[in-house]
Amino acid sequence: MEPMSGLNQDLGNVGLGKAEGDTVEVEGLNKTIDDILQKVTQLEQKLNDVEQFYLTKDNNQPNTSKSISIAKEKLKDRHVASIEKQQQDAFHREEAAGRRMQELKRQFAAIFRQITQHKWAWPFMHPVDVEGLGLHDYYEVIEKPMDFSTIKNKMDGKDGTGYRNVREIYADVRLVFKNAMKYNDERDDVHVMAKSLLEKFEEKWLQLLPKVMEEEKRQEEEEAKAQLDMQLTQEAVQTNKAKELRSELNEVDMQLENLRETVIQKCRKMSTEEKKNLGTALTRLSPEDLCKALEIVAENNPSFHATAQEVDLDMDAQSELTLWRLKVFVQESLKAASRSSGDMGGNNNNNNDDNNNEKDNSNKKNKNNPKRKKEICDALAKPAVKRTKKLPPNT
Repeated sequence: MEPMSGLNQDLGNVGLGKAEGDTVEVEGLNKTIDDILQKVTQLEQKLNDVEQFYLTKDNNQPNTSKSISIAKEKLKDRHVASIEKQQQDAFHREEAAGRRMQELKRQFAAIFRQITQHKWAWPFMHPVDVEGLGLHDYYEVIEKPMDFSTIKNKMDGKDGTGYRNVREIYADVRLVFKNAMKYNDERDDVHVMAKSLLEKFEEKWLQLLPKVMEEEKRQEEEEAKAQLDMQLTQEAVQTNKAKELRSELNEVDMQLENLRETVIQKCRKMSTEEKKNLGTALTRLSPEDLCKALEIVAENNPSFHATAQEVDLDMDAQSELTLWRLKVFVQESLKAASRSSGDMGGNNNNNNDDNNNEKDNSNKKNKNNPKRKKEICDALAKPAVKRTKKLPPNT
């Protein structure tokens, strides 16, 4: 929808052809225009919100994994729950997932106790005494030291510093043995002990791994499903907004159409002299603007062929709506051409001559109003032309 800035201002400066000085009717039209402008502003904001949602959605669209694709197929025809319901479901899923993960941690803790209670586990129970053992190059070789007591404390952590899942614990236990094997020579007892315990630990881990993988797959699918649910809900909300917006836009279009019909009915008829001046002004249009002017004529006159090599434009045969739209279009086109060319003399003088002629005619018809202003249909025709063709703004 094209902006209508200046429309109410123009309406406040016009006279009604059938009742000069009828300020009550003019104020009523101004009030209608103000209401429409306010409504359009609200619709523009709604439109921007919907547009921004889809732009963000397209730009941030994640790579669709196989699990997401499967979930989307299953959810294609299902009812989309409310956002509040989804939040509740997400909370319950997280609780259930937390309980399942605690059970896996409990089973892993049993494996951890078996390893730490082994007779060869004592070198790995506490942090390496680097200074006491004189291991001056230890931190140059080992990037991340790790020991069983550190792992145990983190497993028991209740302040949010603990392990999030079993795989994190598994990685740290392996790191204990890998560090020992890396720093100590293969023939060293610590190296042999670490290698032996690592093999035992891996055997027990393989027994728990299927359950871990099952839980990870389940969480991935639940997260994908929750993400898709939220996406579908958001799209449903935006779709409803778009439907409401379309209905409101249609309503505004009807209001504008009714307003235009009302104004046209109140417009005076264009005089013979004004038609003659309009025909002369048409000849001063650029080829491009002349084509646009002829298209305006063709809109309300299906038998008129605007694209023909030669056209015979009978001004007397045109409707008042067409004449007033042509007048507004020609005036704005000539002003724009004058500004772009920088020739502020010739065209302006011609326009002033036309304006003087119009003022003389107006004064003859309305002796009681020497300062007769633009007709109300000028203001209404202006947005109609703008919706048809993009024109430069008024100065």
